[in-house]
Amino acid sequence: MDAPVASGGPPAAAAAQLAACALSVRAGTRELVRELTVAFSPGEVVAVLGRNGSGKTLTLHTLAGLREPAAGEVRLDGVPLAELRRRAVALRLGLLPQDLEDAFVATAMETVLIGRHPHLALWQWESAEDERLARAALAAVDMTDFGARRTDTLSGGEQRRVAVAALLAQQPSIYLLDEPTNHLDPHHQLVVLGLFHELARSGRTVITTLHDATLAARFADRVLLLHGDGRWTLGPVAEALTAASLSELYLAPMMELERDGRRVFVSV
Repeated sequence: MDAPVASGGPPAAAAAQLAACALSVRAGTRELVRELTVAFSPGEVVAVLGRNGSGKTLTLHTLAGLREPAAGEVRLDGVPLAELRRRAVALRLGLLPQDLEDAFVATAMETVLIGRHPHLALWQWESAEDERLARAALAAVDMTDFGARRTDTLSGGEQRRVAVAALLAQQPSIYLLDEPTNHLDPHHQLVVLGLFHELARSGRTVITTLHDATLAARFADRVLLLHGDGRWTLGPVAEALTAASLSELYLAPMMELERDGRRVFVSV
């Protein structure tokens, strides 16, 4: 599957590297992540797993520059994220929040076109090319015929796919995804994760929180396990994602199975 909105459009943002440097994340008095040091490289998918409340979303928001770290810093191409203008960040880094609340009702097409705003000058209207990219993004998530639909008439899964389309239309080089499979049926979970997997193979960077270890094993190159008490583990999927590591992570016994050459993890 080719990257759906990159071909034939404006050149995508040049590959950028995101790095966490001794990054610590807190929630009140709780230290969730302690001195995380990692460079996220173009061409890879990194899955972030952990129990509820372990700091997955807060870590992702910190990497996006939406909240201050308790310690350490985030760097984009070697420059501290806090020193960059938000528009410059938005051209290279895109975030899919876990939950979206639209203050204003719009059509699916209007919502997807919001993803093009970082590429527009002040007061500039979307061009025909922006609209083409938005339509291609809707098509990539099986929403071709939904462009004129109001978002308040869409199901939760359809709204989620529109949000994914808006991020695809943004065309950043780094994608931060917070539970991208929320509200999606199994078919569209595979479609959406497959899209981002192919974008990584085309040179983008994808960092995604997930609850499903089986999906992480299928689509990710590396996994970051957050234990919620400051501890974290990072490594290649084949080494870091095991029944033993997941049992420790989730405080519940996990079992690994193999089916058609793929690893499947289930609780027992």
